[in-house]
Amino acid sequence: MTKTAIITGISSGMGHAAALYFKENGFEVYGGARRMNMMQDLAEAGIHVQELDLTDKISIRQLVDRTVKEAGQVDVLINNAGYGEFGPIEEVPTEKARRQFEVNLFGANEITQLVLPVMRRQGFGRIVNISSIGGDLYMPLGGWYHATKAGLDMWSDVLDMEVKQFGIRSVVVQPGGTDTEWGSIAMETAKKNLEENSPYTKLVDKISGSLDSASNSRMAGASAEDLAKLFYRAATDIKPKRRYFNSVGDHAAVIFSRTMPNAYRALVSRFI
Repeated sequence: MTKTAIITGISSGMGHAAALYFKENGFEVYGGARRMNMMQDLAEAGIHVQELDLTDKISIRQLVDRTVKEAGQVDVLINNAGYGEFGPIEEVPTEKARRQFEVNLFGANEITQLVLPVMRRQGFGRIVNISSIGGDLYMPLGGWYHATKAGLDMWSDVLDMEVKQFGIRSVVVQPGGTDTEWGSIAMETAKKNLEENSPYTKLVDKISGSLDSASNSRMAGASAEDLAKLFYRAATDIKPKRRYFNSVGDHAAVIFSRTMPNAYRALVSRFI
């Protein structure tokens, strides 16, 4: 029997690559994103695409209902959609911080709550939550982003303990450095969130410069295709792990931040 996966945030990056990879490996794939024009190639590849806004309950329900009606089951849910609202905590408007949680955490919860009854009836299912090593590591200006990813990690762990009895598992993928424009986009967002004559302007410029230097001096991080394969492993491992990392370096960084928090803070402080 063909397996079915729902993947959110498939218009670009690792979500886009994951949709194609799951399809290539025999899954019937349903997914969505806000930008329909970015998913034309996915539709041509046989992926069932539709507009999806994780802050809109109706939009979320339409995707789940369509999947169940047409495929009859949901084997895998990949909660991939998310973004980073960077800027000084003092100056990022609360409504923007709230939207960050709505998309990165509450949206994942909303679609998961709709999928779980289906998985319970089936007696199996896998929920893969795409977090970040930024759920454990942190840097100035990323307060709201880090808070959502840390929250997603804990939420997934609790969910896993609750649903394991039904043959369902909830796991976390924590990507680290990626071969994308994510860092530059985050810094552009931080600059947009600065108030006029902000006392944090120098901090934003310094961190932006540090990220540019690091990007130019190191080898490229994981590609979208690398992470798509990691998503697939997290979704199909017979004995799933709580956490999935793309590299030993990513895993080591998380262990370092957890076990040596003062040393980690001192290291980050050297760059600000």
